[in-house]
Amino acid sequence: MGLKYLWVAAIWGLTGCAGLRTSPVLPVEVTQTIAKAELTQATFGLVAYPLHDRSRALRVNAELAMQPASSMKLVTTVVALDKLGPNARGRTDLLAAAPLLGDVLQGPIYLRGGGDTDLDWGALQMLLRELREQGVREIQGGLVVDRSLFRPARLDLGAPAFDEAPEFAYNVIPDALNLNGNLLSYRFTADAQTIKARVFPAWPGIALDVGALTLSDKACKDWDEDWLAPQVLDNDQVRRIALAGAFPRACVLSAELNLLDRQWLTAQAVRQIWQELGGAFGAGTDQEGATPAGARVLASHHGRPLAEVVRGMMKRSDNALTRLTYLRLGAASAAADEDTRPAAQRAVQEWFVSKGLDSAGLVLDNGSGLSRSERIKPAQLAALLEVAWSGRHAPELLTSLPLAGVDGTLSRRFKGSAAEGRARMKTGTLNDAVALAGYVYDAQQRPWVVVVMLNGPGSGAKGRPVLDALVDWVARQAD
Repeated sequence: MGLKYLWVAAIWGLTGCAGLRTSPVLPVEVTQTIAKAELTQATFGLVAYPLHDRSRALRVNAELAMQPASSMKLVTTVVALDKLGPNARGRTDLLAAAPLLGDVLQGPIYLRGGGDTDLDWGALQMLLRELREQGVREIQGGLVVDRSLFRPARLDLGAPAFDEAPEFAYNVIPDALNLNGNLLSYRFTADAQTIKARVFPAWPGIALDVGALTLSDKACKDWDEDWLAPQVLDNDQVRRIALAGAFPRACVLSAELNLLDRQWLTAQAVRQIWQELGGAFGAGTDQEGATPAGARVLASHHGRPLAEVVRGMMKRSDNALTRLTYLRLGAASAAADEDTRPAAQRAVQEWFVSKGLDSAGLVLDNGSGLSRSERIKPAQLAALLEVAWSGRHAPELLTSLPLAGVDGTLSRRFKGSAAEGRARMKTGTLNDAVALAGYVYDAQQRPWVVVVMLNGPGSGAKGRPVLDALVDWVARQAD
């Protein structure tokens, strides 16, 4: 191929055996970067080949099931586009089963979630406004939130935290309602001596306590380094949030956090908005439950088409959006008594089989890669990319992928390199896993499929230069 190569063997350890499973030929640039990174205990996986000539493939541990981190989002995206379709939309409905007598609804209002990716506070306000303008003033039966599209309806309840920061947006476990992504905005303002905090929107019943929050000299951009998980105290109808840790002086910022129970927060928002619209609730209580058969739809909100949603999933590597899409895939495939996540895994496995692809060793958990159990072989991910390249939804996939040196999670990578503007790839990073997977155009503008992963201690912190060296090498191929 016109460049020097170096034989590499037994420089990475694999559990239960010594060295690589094959003795691959790798570019000198890559092996030098590996040596510099001192990743002696890491496992390296690679498949790279030009789509016009698969015989030129580089393969290292191609058949080893590895932890893909967020590059697993490629699987969820490709399968969802194919099975749900690029125009698939989630929706949210307001429904009633009781009669309307004058301006009084004689029972509860049902808020039914349908995997809507865009139900924010403003969309909720417009739903309720539409109901108000239909002549409804008083709702006697309270609010019933229907999250039953997914089974179980509340996957977040009892779920172990992925890491020590379950309140941050990347860790949110979605449900079928997914109101405002189950997040609330916390606004912090600090000068040289004092800290102030408030929530937005200021739904009733929320109190912030900054008494234990001290000031630090950290840069504002590093505000979360001294952040400690807040304590939430339930006192009747008031949720008191005790903030802890330290916050930088002379810093003003907003953080989207998941601190309050989503059912309580939903009820607070609905009641406050309804009151602002001139409406009233009777004595009915708020609860979670299923919408009865025959209930009539009074107002609806539709999310964006899936083809638009996947841009956020991939460009920003949005875990919650990807998990929601994975659950929608499961809901569309589930049998009557089947839980949603197993149904989603089955749908993915069946898709692989339908395309003639190997599915052995493929393990999915939530479809986002934010998991310690998800596994895929580099060869499987490369085969998926090859199928997707010639598939009917290739344009939607390609435009969703981060472009090297330009946008998304690759906006700051590959600047000034041969790959800048010529690699469309999904990133993946966990503490012990790092990956890049997608398409790279070489110097003759010929597309390559490239999948490269590193697993093992220190991979997340040290492995990125190794992956970047390989991608840059592909981009410079001219023969």
